[in-house]
Amino acid sequence: MSLKPLSIVWFRRDLRLTDNPTLNAAMAHGGTVLPLYIDAPDSEAPWAPGGASRWWLHHSLAALDQALRQRGNSLLIARGQPLEVLRALCRETGADAVFWNRLYEPAAIARDTEIKAALQEDGIEVHSSNGTLWREPWQIRTGGNEPYRVFTPFWRNLAAQLPEPRVSAAPERMAAPERVPRSLQLKDLDLLPSLGWAGEFLAHWQPGEAGALELLAGFVETDLGSYRSQRDLPAVDASSRLSAHLHFGELSPQQVQAATRRGTGDAEPYLRQLGWREFAHHLLYHYPHTAQAPLNPKFAAFPWRRAADYGEELRAWQRGRTGIPIVDAGMRQLWRSGWMHNRVRMLVASLLTKNLLIPWQEGARWFWDTLLDASLANNTMGWQWVAGCGADAAPYFRVFNPVLQSQKFDAHGVYIRRWVPELARLPDDALHAPWLAKPAVLAQAGVRLGQNYPLPIMDLATSRERALAAYAQIKAG
Repeated sequence: MSLKPLSIVWFRRDLRLTDNPTLNAAMAHGGTVLPLYIDAPDSEAPWAPGGASRWWLHHSLAALDQALRQRGNSLLIARGQPLEVLRALCRETGADAVFWNRLYEPAAIARDTEIKAALQEDGIEVHSSNGTLWREPWQIRTGGNEPYRVFTPFWRNLAAQLPEPRVSAAPERMAAPERVPRSLQLKDLDLLPSLGWAGEFLAHWQPGEAGALELLAGFVETDLGSYRSQRDLPAVDASSRLSAHLHFGELSPQQVQAATRRGTGDAEPYLRQLGWREFAHHLLYHYPHTAQAPLNPKFAAFPWRRAADYGEELRAWQRGRTGIPIVDAGMRQLWRSGWMHNRVRMLVASLLTKNLLIPWQEGARWFWDTLLDASLANNTMGWQWVAGCGADAAPYFRVFNPVLQSQKFDAHGVYIRRWVPELARLPDDALHAPWLAKPAVLAQAGVRLGQNYPLPIMDLATSRERALAAYAQIKAG
């Protein structure tokens, strides 16, 4: 047993050394630090990380371990129920304190509350910090001391409370315990998909803190100034693409805010998007049932189609084979890169929930498994927003027309041609709705509808009217 104070830092989704309040607190505690990651997906049920998230987690943990080794320490990887693991490590190492950054999902809150109480009963100090958000979900309240359900006043309140960002540096050295318990190997966690599905991910992403900082610097330098005017164009690489890095805590929102001060142009439109992230956590914290059920109770009676009736259409949507080019481009981008442009996320979600009347939970589950940035808070809020059953939701009568949206935001079809190459030779005026093109135009482009590219799996106009009729039932009820 070590005679020096020993602190366990339990890393979860805060996989960075810079501006990490829990790590800073543990270092200030004195003595040595034991960095720990516990593989315990069952403790996050029913929302254990999906396949794409597990791929990112593997590479992010490898990057964290490398960064720790450069400072004289290393990441201990364990598996089991977190309380049992922490208790065993405290006994074995003589650790007198455990530190972690808070998580805000319902299962994580319940688990961490139990662990904190149990460890304190054992005589162990427990310290938790906010390493994820600008403000805790309970710190932003309406004038009537209620949670917000509309974004604009939430953002106005939050923005007024944002102080000048202060970013703490990563420690240069980190003393390790004299004797470190045996660690699992990262490969033992079996996080990487067994199929070749994620084969292209590394061509698009560099998980880990170093990759996050590099991407942030590039965005601030080249794209921040044009973010307002170009963020809705899926073919233009104008978004920050930082969502997965933020989800895994490889960056803090304070770091992003501080970096935008070094850029040119108005940073508010981009920071407002981080405000949506805060709003999503605010909603999930105050309305934890929304991960599975609608915030608006009227939607409990919504006439969604039965699972037995939509299986084929759901699979077509998942595979990017709906016959609607902008939707198929988005779903294929998701499958191959683990990410999808935000404007297109709204279009594919609208098609699923409104044109196909498939429950939003089906889409949320698919995104959960295939998105690298699959945050329960963001995923839940986004799907309920589009479906019309959540906070600040899109009006029930708003059914995105994917053809008009495609013509407006991908006018020359650059995005569609990249992800749906079988349509690449179509002229711009035929690309967005090939089923309306003349046979000669299709033949010249080598497009054979129903063979090498599907016909639409629904009629957009008819399905829109069906959706409006279904939503009218909820409005009247």
